[in-house]
Amino acid sequence: MTPDGRTTRDTPTSVPWSARGPRGLLLRWGLPRDPHASRHVTSFLVVTVLTVLVTRGALAATGFPQVGGEGLHISHVLWGGLLLAVAVMLALSFIGPVVRPIVVLVGGVGFGLFVDEIGKFVTDDYDYFYGPTAMLVYISVVALALIGEALSGRRSAVPPERLAAAVDQAVAGVAGGFSPRVRAHANDLLDGADGVPGRDEAAALVATVRPDRSELPDPIAWASHTVVALSRRLVRAAWVPRVAVVTIAGTALVGVARGLWLARDGGTSGWIVGALLVGGAATTAACIAGLLADDREHAFIWFRRGVLVSLLVTQVALLRIEEWAGYAGLALDVVLLGLVAAELDVLRERAHSGDTEEAEAGLGGGRPSGR
Repeated sequence: MTPDGRTTRDTPTSVPWSARGPRGLLLRWGLPRDPHASRHVTSFLVVTVLTVLVTRGALAATGFPQVGGEGLHISHVLWGGLLLAVAVMLALSFIGPVVRPIVVLVGGVGFGLFVDEIGKFVTDDYDYFYGPTAMLVYISVVALALIGEALSGRRSAVPPERLAAAVDQAVAGVAGGFSPRVRAHANDLLDGADGVPGRDEAAALVATVRPDRSELPDPIAWASHTVVALSRRLVRAAWVPRVAVVTIAGTALVGVARGLWLARDGGTSGWIVGALLVGGAATTAACIAGLLADDREHAFIWFRRGVLVSLLVTQVALLRIEEWAGYAGLALDVVLLGLVAAELDVLRERAHSGDTEEAEAGLGGGRPSGR
């Protein structure tokens, strides 16, 4: 019983978080990470890439028209900058989580229009059709993805960050109410914040938020959940993961073959040939390691590494050789990565479920190695 009459939980998690060890630098600076940051960053980059593809496809289909006249040319980089400014204004004008999906969409389109014209700003003749443009766009996207992964994807949210996210969710609830789904999400965040000072007060705030049956539109969450659900539905068919693995190995071998062909033919930069050979060989080696793995989960971990090598090395070289063929290969790798990730999620959930059932039955460890 606390001095003010509240009861406390007699569990190890009731130890205040501040007493468990030093806080990280970001927390000391008041910068908790958003538990959904990875989804937001990924969606931002997906919207960016789609904007580049749609813009280039539309311009090619219409003969690359120019907007302006009498010596003026209004480049779409200007519209991109304007949309980026609008995204920043939205982020600065509203508090709470509701505005973030809008910022993701507006900012993603704006950055896509901006980075699509990168060729004009790295050449002395202002050349939109600069050959390495597709590769430079892709490298920019990959660099941002790696930065986002370093900031939010390397470890899960700690209890203070979950409490901050729950309070952030309560900001929207205080103004507009909670739907049952959003209230459940806020309570889940609070469940992961036991022992953090202010947790009980935040729980009391969440409990006072009035109910509201209407769900606010969140296209980012809808798209994310749809992709995950579709991927899991696909991997339930035993042949889909097998086809995915065969495709990964096949595309890797094609990359090696193309690198050898370009090396023999000559006239291609050495780094492009090297990237095709190294990337294809590394992906092939990862596939072989996966096939030789002791269990299915470790096998798909190796397959995932193979796809990541293809995305980070092979596709850079392919985009430098031929833009649209490179985009097709990139799309294929993204689909394969989604299927492999879905299979890994399913395997881990089954292993966790199996461990739990065995522990409850008193049978001990040992996780399933098959489907």
